[in-house]
Amino acid sequence: MTPILHRDDPDKDPLVGHVKVTREDWLNVARDVLVSEGVAEVKVLALGARLDVSRSSFYGYFKSRKHLLKALLDDWEDRNTKSIVDKVEMPASSISEAVCNFFRCFLDPKLFDHGLDFAVREWSRRDSAVRQRIDAADATRLKALCAMFERFGYSEYDADTRARILYFMQLGYHALELREPMSERVARLDGYLRGFTGADPDPTAIADLRDFVIDLSSR
Repeated sequence: MTPILHRDDPDKDPLVGHVKVTREDWLNVARDVLVSEGVAEVKVLALGARLDVSRSSFYGYFKSRKHLLKALLDDWEDRNTKSIVDKVEMPASSISEAVCNFFRCFLDPKLFDHGLDFAVREWSRRDSAVRQRIDAADATRLKALCAMFERFGYSEYDADTRARILYFMQLGYHALELREPMSERVARLDGYLRGFTGADPDPTAIADLRDFVIDLSSR
């Protein structure tokens, strides 16, 4: 879906003076191109054409294309890595609830943009600096998941193993682009939680996540 520009969003304050687009507009369109076409197509002139503005608008917000690409990486980390860390660090009464908090990231695209995540991973195949950012992000996410399991009494070794199984399985779900109805996915929650945690699932946590899914589908 093409991002809505500030000037076309009735919920945003009107732009003043000669400003036609915002820094956020440039970043949103650049992100859209990155996900749909790859980093090689994130070009200033092409983005300007989509925004219907000149290059001078770009240089009012960014020093160079390199600066824009760095902003895209920072945005990706803030959207995806921070969301995961924030969710798994939330207070939870059971390991089931904690894992369900993690699942929420991958159910709500506002919390975790899997298209963006894999676009950045594809970008990293050709850029060693981006590869380092990916590796650091994966390490940060896994560390948070390990800490989550350890809070519920898992040994350091067991927490590390379960964190990796949980995290890499979830990424793989999206990498394979499975066309699985959400109803089927939710129906497997009991089994998933038992498999990931080795403990009997918490019915309250499952009910809360199902309500979350229903709320998402009604938006």
